[in-house]
Amino acid sequence: MIKTNYTEEELIISLRERNESGFHHLYDHYSGALYGVVLRIVQSKEYTEEIIQDVFVKIWNSMHQYDASKGRFYTWMINIARNTAIDYLKSRSFQNELKNQSLPDFVYDHAELSTTNHSDFIGFNKILESLETDKQELINLAYFQGYTQSEISEKLNMPLGTVKTKMRTALLKLKDLLKDYQ
Repeated sequence: MIKTNYTEEELIISLRERNESGFHHLYDHYSGALYGVVLRIVQSKEYTEEIIQDVFVKIWNSMHQYDASKGRFYTWMINIARNTAIDYLKSRSFQNELKNQSLPDFVYDHAELSTTNHSDFIGFNKILESLETDKQELINLAYFQGYTQSEISEKLNMPLGTVKTKMRTALLKLKDLLKDYQ
């Protein structure tokens, strides 16, 4: 008999035991949210579909690394999705593809992306909008555009220490907002 509904703890055990029905449950219940995270970063459905496959392979292959004492399973998966998307954007092959794209194609794609209504699969936009504008900007630059704190410092013409302090404050505030959301 194939199990179709799992608690988070049962899912983790199932995935560590390499149970296929656990993987199907994982995909069915989390693919939308992870897709939304990746899409927000890469802003292309085509690239997102490619990256999301890599995300699930990484989750499957690194289940032994998940440690519940360090954070929630969902947060761990979001970080894998985020990091995979950022790594993809920074990859040499993606950068070369952008350089080799003809100008009319790039302009067309960019216009299409800017007018497309991207779905917010986990309702994160509403929560993020609860933050002050400067905190929103920091989180957007770091988590959705892949900037390092040093790059944010340069981009915003702000001392690195100030960026670090403001980022920590923004993340703590976001954590509080997410607690209220659950």
